[in-house]
Amino acid sequence: MDSNSRWIDVQGDDGTFQGYLALPRTGSGPGIVLIQEIFGVNAHIRAVAEQYAADGYVVLAPDLFWRQGAHIELGYDDGDWKKAVALKGATDTAKAVADVAAAVRTLRALPGVGPKVASIGYCFGGLLSYLTAANGTVDAAIAYYGGGIQNQLDRADDVAIPLLLHFGGKDSHIPQDAVKSIAERFGDRDNVEIHIYPDAEHGFNCSHRASYHQRSAVEAHGHSLLFLSENA
Repeated sequence: MDSNSRWIDVQGDDGTFQGYLALPRTGSGPGIVLIQEIFGVNAHIRAVAEQYAADGYVVLAPDLFWRQGAHIELGYDDGDWKKAVALKGATDTAKAVADVAAAVRTLRALPGVGPKVASIGYCFGGLLSYLTAANGTVDAAIAYYGGGIQNQLDRADDVAIPLLLHFGGKDSHIPQDAVKSIAERFGDRDNVEIHIYPDAEHGFNCSHRASYHQRSAVEAHGHSLLFLSENA
């Protein structure tokens, strides 16, 4: 763990859980709530938190599986995939969205954070980031390969804040028809930006996975930093 990183308590609607806090060297900056994949706040998510902290952001990654066990973190082999799918299946999406909102409140209250807070989510966390955007909980939102967004397009009109969506052109978990429906739904919206990376699979941002695609990850990170600099 980096010396500028630690676990802190987050007061949720139905209990206290923890989030992984990563601070920039200055100790202050705009805030990011970083939303996990279905594998928990694992080494990858902690590394991403520290990456954005190095970019000058105060980052909090809430432990969304806390009701099933604190600090659950999984890898990407077949056994852990099965555990992750089971954990996600047992997770109430509405409660997870509420936990993200609690993390946003906690982050906003920390000294040195401000004036804005954004959300960035991956996989299941991408869906949660989208729903958080629809709820207006954050000032800007980013979703990487958010599974299930195509099933929540009834919330599209609720998205009034800037939203950035990243998808892989070869994603075997999110059909290209789903990506097309999302792009068509937001096609005329000035506040929504969509990037599709033609050679990228699901999870292309994760260097711990076989699907990692370095060029797409770098491009997406660049787009994300520019988006954040303009909106958060």
